[in-house]
Formats: sequence, C-alpha cells, structure tokens
Amino acid sequence: MEEKRYTVEESHLMFAKKLNGVTWDLLEKPARSAEEDDLTVHAAHASLYHWLQVGTPVNRQRGEWLVSRVYAVLGRGEDALHHAKRCIETTRKHEDLMEAFDTAFAYECLARANAVLGDGEEALKYLRLAEAGGERIADEEDRKVFFESLRGGDWHGIG
Repeated sequence: MEEKRYTVEESHLMFAKKLNGVTWDLLEKPARSAEEDDLTVHAAHASLYHWLQVGTPVNRQRGEWLVSRVYAVLGRGEDALHHAKRCIETTRKHEDLMEAFDTAFAYECLARANAVLGDGEEALKYLRLAEAGGERIADEEDRKVFFESLRGGDWHGIG
C-alpha cells in the first residue's frame, strides 16, 4: 500500500479544517467538562494557527471570530474581546474580501465579548451593528444561520 504524502501547505489546510470541526463539536456539546473546555480553547487556537499559515484574510477573520466565540461561551470576556478586536480589524482591513456574513459576525463577537464583560452599552452598540449587518446578508439561508446564531447563547442579560 502506497503511503500518501502531504505538502506542508496541504497539512496546514487539513489541520485547520479538522480542528475547526473539533472546536464546533466541543462547543455544541450540551455539557463539557473542564478538560473539554480547555480542549475547545486549544482546538480553536490550533485551527487559527494553521489558517494563518495557508489561509486567506477571510480565514484569519473567521478563525479570530471562532476563538472569540469560544472564550465568550466560556465566560472569559477579556480573551473574547481581544480576539473580537482582531476579528474586526481584519474585517475592516480586508473589507473588499469579506461577505456581509463575515461583517455581521464580526460585530456579533464584539457584542458578545462586551456582554460577557458586563458592558451593556458597548454590547448593545455592537449588537445593533450586527443586526443591521445581518439584514444585508443576501443569501436567505446564510441570513437565517446568522440570526439563529445571534439569538442563541448566553447574552448575560444584554439585549
């Protein structure tokens, strides 16, 4: 049996995608242990690392969003905000590459991070921008996915 060989780029791409899936599998578990929470953080960061090696600015933006989302779910507001800021910076810097979907989610992660931190005013400001961005998503299915995600999760009394 011949052994399959991968280039470094192919390996990065494979790991980026696989670890993104692992992160989502863990996030969607109804109950995670403390060890699984840690694995979720590690998988999200590892996925982002691999995207940074071979991905586009869109991949970086989405990777930063996912890391921010993980931290928001875990109640780690400072970390969530750090990655939310990186997400929006990438979104703005590469606006020409982003879809309305990406921009709406960038504002969503800023809203969530601020909600976790208890900053209702900032959370509501970004929540409004996320909602407005969501309305600009042309594809009906993508818009539905966005608004379902926006309505979900813990908003820490905001919204």
